[in-house]
Amino acid sequence: MQESLIGFGILLVLILVRIPIAFAMGLVGTIGFGLMVNWSAALAMVSTVTYETGLAYGLSVVPLFILMGNFVTRAGLSDELYAAANAFLGHRRGGLAMATVVACGGFGAVCGSSLATAATMARVAMPSMRRFGYTDSLAAGSIAAGGTLGILIPPSVILVIYGIMTESDIGQLFMAGILPGVLGVILYMAAVQVTIWLNPKSGPPGERLGWRDRMRALGGVWGVLLLFILVMGGIYGGIFTPTEAAGIGAAGAFFFALARGKLTLSVTYDILLQSVKTTTMIFSVLIGALMFSNFINIADMPGALTEWVHGANLSPYMVMMFIILVYVVLGCVLESMSMILLTVPVFYPLILELNFGPSIPPEMILIWFGIIVVVVTEISLITPPVGLNVFVLRGVLPDVSTGTIFKGVTPFWLADIVRLLLLIFLPAISLFLPGLMGR
Repeated sequence: MQESLIGFGILLVLILVRIPIAFAMGLVGTIGFGLMVNWSAALAMVSTVTYETGLAYGLSVVPLFILMGNFVTRAGLSDELYAAANAFLGHRRGGLAMATVVACGGFGAVCGSSLATAATMARVAMPSMRRFGYTDSLAAGSIAAGGTLGILIPPSVILVIYGIMTESDIGQLFMAGILPGVLGVILYMAAVQVTIWLNPKSGPPGERLGWRDRMRALGGVWGVLLLFILVMGGIYGGIFTPTEAAGIGAAGAFFFALARGKLTLSVTYDILLQSVKTTTMIFSVLIGALMFSNFINIADMPGALTEWVHGANLSPYMVMMFIILVYVVLGCVLESMSMILLTVPVFYPLILELNFGPSIPPEMILIWFGIIVVVVTEISLITPPVGLNVFVLRGVLPDVSTGTIFKGVTPFWLADIVRLLLLIFLPAISLFLPGLMGR
């Protein structure tokens, strides 16, 4: 236990001095493993982890879903999602902010990245909201908060990584993320409504469109909606595995972009190159995390934590609150993928030892915990003083102060706290759809 705590401390120092987290985790994990076992075993561990991770069939889902997201993004989906949501909601007070939240949820479903969703939607939605006189705080807050939905609504690369690390069913994780994602969109829209109620001038109504214009706007997104239903419906119905679904999704996204005339040889090359870069980054961090995980397992940190919890006679929900606090603190210095890769190997063995009662069957506890972890990670992305989505937005919108964005995010942050409590104490929200699979 002491050795693993020292390792965590050194790792955080390396991260703070700007060592890339993949190398920091790999370095600490290798040196720690070598000191506790021997250097020959440590070097063998490095080669084995790198080789097996690179050839893991289960991980092939990652580059395929990334490729799917890049094709759909390049096809101009962000603009059309926002146009469709705006057509139905824009005429209401705060309607453009609500449309932004809905568009972020839809875009996040195919993009899978909170930071990319926030950056993309800022360029799409912010000019429109400013044109209709929205305050910068509400406009920026809705974009920053809506962007967090990108890592929860399936298909989510982070849920894939979590499923592989905990040996959980990826299809069940995807199904578990749907209702919490929809709940997030609804609560964010409620947060916009409360903001408008407190300050009616913050979100004036926009232009009302007729039903013909609304149907025309919907026509721009039917293709990707069909693709989403095909991918998720196929997984839910057991027609194909998540890996097969990712392949179908990537192929469908390619033809979707091709049919819109968005693909040239140079654009296709750029999409493939960007997908390779993103995949390489994720695999590098994953390999480093697995090396670090081997070290903390040798140091028996999960076992020591379990013994401490039993010895302290803490209730399962008190343990969960402690874990949530750790994630919120780590969110100040780490992005979502790194945070989950770093912490899940420590916490999931502990969660398996806890009894949360009959509302969470033992075989579903890791599915439920995965959704809780992702939602807490979402919250950390907009939590002061260092919410990464806020700073991404600050870079895209240099004329909007950080304080203004945090002010606008506050109602959405409170909505996220409500959602988190609902998911913790009403686990059926997450487990209802996975429980129906295979019936």
